Amino acid sequence: MSFSSGFATALAGSRMETTLFFNPSSSSSSSSALFMKGVQSQLGQQIRVACKPNRNERNLQQSRRGVVRCEVAVDPSSASALEQLKASAPDRYTKERSSIVVIGLSVHTAPVEMREKLAIPEAEWPRAIGELCNLNHIEEAAVLSTCNRMEIYVVALSQHRGVKEVTEWMSKTSGIPVAELCEHRFLLYNKDATQHLFEVSAGLDSLVLGEGQILAQVKQVVKVGQGVVGFGRNISGLFKHAISVGKRVRTETNIAAGAVSVSSAAVELALMKLPESSHATARMLVIGAGKMGKLVIKHLVAKGCTKMVVVNRSEERVAAIREELNGVEIIYKPLSEMLSCAADADVVFTSTASEAPLFLKDHVQDLPPVEAAVGGLRLFIDISVPRNVGSCVADVETARVYNVDDLKEVVAANKEDRLRKAMEAQAIITEESKQFAAWRDSLETVPTIKKLRAYAERIRVAELDKCLSKMGDDISKKTRRAVDDLSRGIVNKLLHGPMQHLRCDGSDSRTLDETLENMHALNRMFGLETDTSLFEQKVRAKIEQNQK
Repeated sequence: MSFSSGFATALAGSRMETTLFFNPSSSSSSSSALFMKGVQSQLGQQIRVACKPNRNERNLQQSRRGVVRCEVAVDPSSASALEQLKASAPDRYTKERSSIVVIGLSVHTAPVEMREKLAIPEAEWPRAIGELCNLNHIEEAAVLSTCNRMEIYVVALSQHRGVKEVTEWMSKTSGIPVAELCEHRFLLYNKDATQHLFEVSAGLDSLVLGEGQILAQVKQVVKVGQGVVGFGRNISGLFKHAISVGKRVRTETNIAAGAVSVSSAAVELALMKLPESSHATARMLVIGAGKMGKLVIKHLVAKGCTKMVVVNRSEERVAAIREELNGVEIIYKPLSEMLSCAADADVVFTSTASEAPLFLKDHVQDLPPVEAAVGGLRLFIDISVPRNVGSCVADVETARVYNVDDLKEVVAANKEDRLRKAMEAQAIITEESKQFAAWRDSLETVPTIKKLRAYAERIRVAELDKCLSKMGDDISKKTRRAVDDLSRGIVNKLLHGPMQHLRCDGSDSRTLDETLENMHALNRMFGLETDTSLFEQKVRAKIEQNQK
């Protein structure tokens, strides 16, 4: 017997808990089902109870003492969602605090075909935030969509309902079935969600550990979200904190230093061997414009190179790279001019699929020498397998040859170094996660501060009216203003102490626990908890908005 769809829909109805005691060791307990019909709740509505032990963790939870709790759903057809909310217990939503949730798919969990369908262009992020915040249980939202990840961050009034609504929205916008999304998605809540975003911003979740592009993408989320309804205090605070974490990790650990790919190591090695003064003037030649060649070109540009010659069989690939890298002078030469191009180059990168060497000793020893300003040696950086530069070229006194094995040592050393730095970064992230959690927890006192001020203001205005009425109508405006100022001054001085004990911004020694204790004490003393709960107000507003 399965639960009705009323469990999953927004505010499908009131919940009741029926506790069933059974013997966990009984062999029949896992297969037996309990079904009750015709049970009338206190609301006089038809309810159904269904329970299958050990079948569905979401709808059935067995405690260590062998207690099974079954959720009872009110038949949604018997009353509107708003009526059911009004009839539900007054503390229905006060027991559940809004949660920060990330629902995502990344290069680690989902194939590129799926990520392509889910990708949301940057221009569409505001629209997506608006649609997400129109869901019943989503209060705030942000979208982080890159080539390697599609992650949606939300503040959800209910974890289970919020995740369900967002997953259905993702399915609707991408055309991917919910079941397929659930196979590849990951879900993280509150502290785990915070830590994940901090790790993403720091480059710890990237394919290349410590890469810097993701930090720029996190910054773009904040830039696009400014002024967008739904990119609220919690989510914007989370992403702004993540930017600070990303910067701090890179500054304190220098995790981005050192090449961790063959192509980047090739460029790094070449610059290490050249005199620093010649980095901007050294003549660069790249032979091969395939995947590895293109990466070499990009890394050269990243290091400040603005002019290079690229030798390739056809010009189409070189033209595409030139179009992609605006502001860089890329000169195309056919393969037939390779030797003449090498004669005019100080550094030669080779990355072709040729099975025979392109350069042998006879070719290189006839090349004109390079200038002393660039070290007096022509560098051959060969990242091809099979090698494009014969081992015999190393015998030429005016040349130096480096192959993939030489680069692997550089890459391996840098990877080990980055892993050590990643451990240092985790310590920073743990510290920053605690700070963010404390900041978010401190927001709980904001409603109490507002209620206390409103409570005091009501009393002040009422007593001021009484006082002024006793003083008569002939009192001057100056006297009225003086009495009003006096009443405000008394109230502000009386509230100063309680307000100070409701603020926890790290400026004093008070802990967050003490601040929250003060909040609960003030709520009890002044009866501030009698107001409609904040969650109930939010959910009522959501329902009424969606019913229009």
